[in-house]
Amino acid sequence: MRVFNFSAGPAVLPEEVLRQAASEMLEYGNSGMSVMEMSHRSKDFENILFTAEQDLRDLMNIPDNYKVLFLQGGGWTQFAMIPLNLMRNKVADYIITGQWSKKAAGEAAKYGVVNEVASSADKNFSYIPDLSNLNITPDADYVYICQNNTIYGTTIKNLPNTKGKLLVSDISSMFLSQPIDVNKYGIVYGGVQKNVGPAGVAIVIIREDLIRDDVLPFTPTMLKYKTHADHKSLFNTPPCYGIYICGLVFKWLKKLGGVEAIYKINTEKANILYDYLDNSKLFKGTVEKKDRSLMNVPFITGNKDIDAKFVAEADKAGFKNIKGHRSVGGMRASLYNAMPIEGVKKLVEFMKNFERNNLN
Repeated sequence: MRVFNFSAGPAVLPEEVLRQAASEMLEYGNSGMSVMEMSHRSKDFENILFTAEQDLRDLMNIPDNYKVLFLQGGGWTQFAMIPLNLMRNKVADYIITGQWSKKAAGEAAKYGVVNEVASSADKNFSYIPDLSNLNITPDADYVYICQNNTIYGTTIKNLPNTKGKLLVSDISSMFLSQPIDVNKYGIVYGGVQKNVGPAGVAIVIIREDLIRDDVLPFTPTMLKYKTHADHKSLFNTPPCYGIYICGLVFKWLKKLGGVEAIYKINTEKANILYDYLDNSKLFKGTVEKKDRSLMNVPFITGNKDIDAKFVAEADKAGFKNIKGHRSVGGMRASLYNAMPIEGVKKLVEFMKNFERNNLN
């Protein structure tokens, strides 16, 4: 029996996609083999890869002067690739709104000077600081953000005023969940395991003028964007099966009506849960309302024993992976694209029953 999987990642995938993948497990098309078995140099796989790229371009309206790269290594590798490829002045500004931007800044500090130009660490990352008039470093190579904070349930709704500097954004946990204007970024990237596909693939969307040979001199071949751009993501064996699943998810999204359509659905799902939290006498959200994420909703009761009881009973009832991150505690429901509205409605119904039975 399928459960409602509220995991923050690896996360729920569309059932329709999983069924199609199952039907093609033994043989993809007329190839006589599974995607897992085929050469990445074959025409069949090239078709899978290039079709996936075009569908992503269609979904995100990616301009022609941006390259799309399907890479390995997840977000952590991008924490290094970004400074290695962009830090020509060896200076970068980072906006710290959660653990992942903090870790990215720590990695970048190995290669140059990192300036923390804004942070919400003072309130355990429960809000987004004012980004309208930052003290941007004059010789900064770029300004870095994590746009949606999976752990803390916040999202940057108004992009920072970078004062002309290049903007780099990690959109891992909001990838394809709402429209974004790619033109506003130099690089936008994400690990796919939260909202796009299975773990093992990172997608980097990078403006062509940033793909250069003059990277930091000790940059490994595999960590140069030019290496992968010049070979159309086929420099070495890519994560073939993961890319195939991403391609199926892109087709699924197009069939639904694209990013605008899923954005409406995601807004409806989030509102169902937030509306309940705002009126509950037992549960409460942990994020300032203006900065709430559509994708990740942390909440608590204020009593650790009651929180633990809720997590245990929810798990038995088929609401899986709802325990909050250790740095926040409580619970967290991730409402990614593939989470059906029915799952959110049933979760709220379960929460209401739990509240009736446990409110003193």
